[in-house]
Amino acid sequence: MKSLAYTPQWFTAVMGTAIIATATGALPFDAPFLHLIGDMFWIASVLLLVLATGYMVSQYWRDRGLFMRELRDPKAAPFFGALAMAPLAVGGATLAVGPRFLGDELAVTMDEALWVIGTILAVGAAIVVPAMQFTSERIALDAASPAWLLPVVAPMVSATTGAMLVDRIDSPGAAQAMAFTSLALFGASGLAALLMTGTLWWKMAHHPLNDPAQIAPLWIVLGPLGQSTTAIAMLAIHASTALGMSTAALSAAAIVYGVPVMGFALLWLATSLAVGLRIARGKLPYAMTWWSFTFPVGTCVTGAAGLAAVTGAAIFAWLAAVLFVLLLAGWTVAAWGTARALLRRRAVQRASDVPHVPAYPSAGVLTH
Repeated sequence: MKSLAYTPQWFTAVMGTAIIATATGALPFDAPFLHLIGDMFWIASVLLLVLATGYMVSQYWRDRGLFMRELRDPKAAPFFGALAMAPLAVGGATLAVGPRFLGDELAVTMDEALWVIGTILAVGAAIVVPAMQFTSERIALDAASPAWLLPVVAPMVSATTGAMLVDRIDSPGAAQAMAFTSLALFGASGLAALLMTGTLWWKMAHHPLNDPAQIAPLWIVLGPLGQSTTAIAMLAIHASTALGMSTAALSAAAIVYGVPVMGFALLWLATSLAVGLRIARGKLPYAMTWWSFTFPVGTCVTGAAGLAAVTGAAIFAWLAAVLFVLLLAGWTVAAWGTARALLRRRAVQRASDVPHVPAYPSAGVLTH
């Protein structure tokens, strides 16, 4: 067990933890236990972001060629999208939960800083990773993976968190720029994710899945679906003035887009569960891709909550609540699996450090 995961893959744990804090702030319910959950997961996400960043710096410092090797590796490169989304996810959680600790002004400032960092990384990942893929050796169509969505969906997370900041910006010009930037990121990411999802659907229709390790990554597809629904809802709620459009018009756009997309997300979720039950048969091998059970589901929670806010329909509020329970279950499973894998790796390392002493040394050993 030389390595438990690719270096950028550790940021999926940051995303999966931060989205729970964000979801507690988005849910259309006010309960003390939600505040407690949000507080704990926000603090945990900040700590995990620091730890994952420190681990990444140490890895790339010790092995100067590791970054390029992972960037050129078609299996590792998509997870640079997680590296971009992690600060954006923590920034969104900070805006939702942070004011209780930092005050509103400092929380907004922290989110703005994380948005700038995350957006630069997100746009870079969305350009560089596909460009490397397009110009590398030929990759068979049946090798298409849901992980390919990670770099192209990163700008959608930036669009969502950017929309949430629009009405917190004092300068009308800066607010307008943020609003249109978020809308452009929404379009760029949405169209790229649409093309990728079509490719995945074609692959699975022609090359049936038979490997249990492929089950968890299927949940990644929920990410662009839930996140795009959240993004358009946040634009309707926070950016109508900056975009020069009426709230009613943007709300109508959010409903026309978000409701069908959320319907497809639920279809994909049900299909993924059915495929998992058919293939895994109760045995799912651990991998870091178990964190796919967290952030993608969390985006569906915030998407449903956004539709509840735009429409006032109770059905979306209850859908958000049900998906939030699923999110907590997914985080528990992923965290438990990761902790167990780390403990096992630690045990293996300790065992390898103990010198082997034969029970009955030979004469040759005794003479040395």
